[in-house]
Amino acid sequence: MLLKISHLTKYRFDEPVYYALQQLRLMPRSGVGQNVVYWDVTVTGGAREQEFNDQFNNHVMLVSIDPGETEVSILCEGEVDTTNLHGIIGQNNGFAPLWFFLKPTPLTEPGRRVEKLIEQLGTDHESDVTRLHSLSHLIGKVVPYQTGETHSETTAEEALISASGVCQDHAHIFVSAVRKMGYPARYVSGYLLMNDRTQQDATHAWAEAYLPDLGWVGFDVSNGISPDDRYIRVATGLDYKDAAPISGLRMGSGGEDMDVMLQVQQ
Repeated sequence: MLLKISHLTKYRFDEPVYYALQQLRLMPRSGVGQNVVYWDVTVTGGAREQEFNDQFNNHVMLVSIDPGETEVSILCEGEVDTTNLHGIIGQNNGFAPLWFFLKPTPLTEPGRRVEKLIEQLGTDHESDVTRLHSLSHLIGKVVPYQTGETHSETTAEEALISASGVCQDHAHIFVSAVRKMGYPARYVSGYLLMNDRTQQDATHAWAEAYLPDLGWVGFDVSNGISPDDRYIRVATGLDYKDAAPISGLRMGSGGEDMDVMLQVQQ
């Protein structure tokens, strides 16, 4: 499936910016299940300083904001040809070894709520895949999708306590539980073509677990499926912070507003 992306992120600052540097993980890479036909990033009000691949093999672009600016925009446009592999990415071929993906982080540290979730899951499953699909469905049941209840710093335990969350929270809970169960797991950010609309509210997030017989396999808790050809993988990491589309720092007083306009279509 040929997917077309137009992703505009616009920042407005209350006061002129003295200095700001942002990390962009907004460039998908060709690989298993996807081929980037073309991809272009245009920065207005700033400059592309450097580009590199991080420890997770994500493409990272460093962007500085021009001194004195009160507005900056980042426009990503491109086409990606995708194939439905039913979520199976396969063997590990990144820079980070598999044992690294067993490491808990502050956002995914398992606590009593995660342990209770695993206990509810039980052990009567035909295979690793069916076990993790059952986990995915269980998370979706105990943490219904609801916006406005969590934020980027919400941990897996906190989302379970609030019993509500978004795709980021679902992915963190899944990753936390899967690592506790002994499987390597990672967080994934990217794009998803929705069946009922072209305009999206934000990028999407899901998780991948490493299974002995299959390698990396994707699980989208929010939608209750494994990713298919409607998904574009952009960045991976131990949690959201490793794969955040945009992160960085800013020096100067005053607040800021951010607007996102995202279209995913065939």
